[in-house]
Amino acid sequence: MPFKPAENPKCPKCNKSVYAAEERVAGGHKWHKGCFKCGMCGKMLDSTNCAEHENELYCKNCHGRKYGPKGYGFGGGAGCLSMDTGAQFQEAGDGTNGHIEPKPIPKAPEGEGCPRCGGYVYMAEQMLARGRAYHKGCFKCGDCKKGLDSVNCCEGPDREIYCRVCYGKKFGPKGYGYGQGGGALQTDSSDLIGEFTPKPSSVDTTAIKASPGQGCPRCGGVVFAAEMVLSKGREWHRKCYKCRDCTKTLDSIIACDGPDHDVYCKTCYGKKWGPHGYGFACGSGFLQTDCMTEDQLAAQKPSVPIDTTSIKAPEGQGCPRCGGMVFAAEQQLAKGTMWHKKCFNCAECHRPLDSMIACDGPDREIHCRACYGKLFGPKGFGFGHTPTLVSTDVQTTAPVYTDFKPMNGPKAADGKGCRRCGYSVYEAEKMLSKNLVWHKRCFSCFDCHKSLDSTNLNDAPNGEIYCKGCYGRNYGPRGVGFGIGAGALTMT
Repeated sequence: MPFKPAENPKCPKCNKSVYAAEERVAGGHKWHKGCFKCGMCGKMLDSTNCAEHENELYCKNCHGRKYGPKGYGFGGGAGCLSMDTGAQFQEAGDGTNGHIEPKPIPKAPEGEGCPRCGGYVYMAEQMLARGRAYHKGCFKCGDCKKGLDSVNCCEGPDREIYCRVCYGKKFGPKGYGYGQGGGALQTDSSDLIGEFTPKPSSVDTTAIKASPGQGCPRCGGVVFAAEMVLSKGREWHRKCYKCRDCTKTLDSIIACDGPDHDVYCKTCYGKKWGPHGYGFACGSGFLQTDCMTEDQLAAQKPSVPIDTTSIKAPEGQGCPRCGGMVFAAEQQLAKGTMWHKKCFNCAECHRPLDSMIACDGPDREIHCRACYGKLFGPKGFGFGHTPTLVSTDVQTTAPVYTDFKPMNGPKAADGKGCRRCGYSVYEAEKMLSKNLVWHKRCFSCFDCHKSLDSTNLNDAPNGEIYCKGCYGRNYGPRGVGFGIGAGALTMT
């Protein structure tokens, strides 16, 4: 029996057999994958946008235009009825595949339409450059026809738009160091086309003069957006943005605006407008003259006296040592008074002081810790001269306390002096206990006279201080188990 191959379905589009690996099903027919597209616009279809009519496939839009309802509200816009009968789609076999030729764009009045084609520009397709509206299809580079956007669009002085590369070739700087590496000058490719090729007439933008006060401050030319550099609200050409003195190319980091409305690098600005004299970048030993005449140097000498102690302050407001005015740059504080930095030293040994070693004495002077201890600290056995007592000069004007509990000198007000001796307590020898102040020499146990600190201090109800042992004997609990052993009561 002769072999008969299986009958495969035919594609309605090309009338060839359709195999399972490439079949698409629509309208009860099987189609090739390459034939499964709209019969009008040629758009590839799938199961979501396919519409079949009389063995022909359409996308939903084309099917609606050809076979859908017509009239007000059906694609004809508001205010008019659509008279479209679909007759223009009937002659689809003339090789046009039903495509509609684009209608010509109506021309706009002079200066109002697209600068490239002159047609009306509607809001949905508008692209802006230099305040003029372009069609989206016309918004392309004038040389290489590359499509542009707001990022890479550059407006040239010839009222055209270019991409950044073409703008740089046509209007950018040329020569050594501009894109061609070392050793060769940049040759514009337009120069090689022919001898009679028209050269751009506005390569040098400085030739296009701006209105007074609106152009580049260096050359006065018009500054376009692609080469604009801003400094202090003024627009400069990139090639003009250089130091006035050394012509070094500047940027936003090293540029300094001078008082003469020009720009300088930091070095030249410092030489021209910075401070001059000893200590300003010229080392020690000579003054920086910077090619200045003697008259100019004399005019720039400070008129303020260098010795600030000669500027006398009002009574009670100046430096306690010299009486001069104290300014913020040299101010040192001690006990609410302001001192010059050079006056802030020990009144005895003249050692420079700081906030850590300065001690305010009762004589309204400041001392280092060692001198303060010698003058106002406790004296006697155990205070720095073991095992002898300190013998001091009786003719000294400073108060000398040789007693363990001094009985001379000024008494403090009630409740403000030392609890033990009643004399004034200064910061360098102050000891605290339960809001009471004590001399360091008086800060000892009331019974056994043992020196105390914060670890063994006990405040008693009588206002005195005790060590732990004496406090327990005087105010501690009594009875069995409280220090006397078991079996006996304390009879104290």
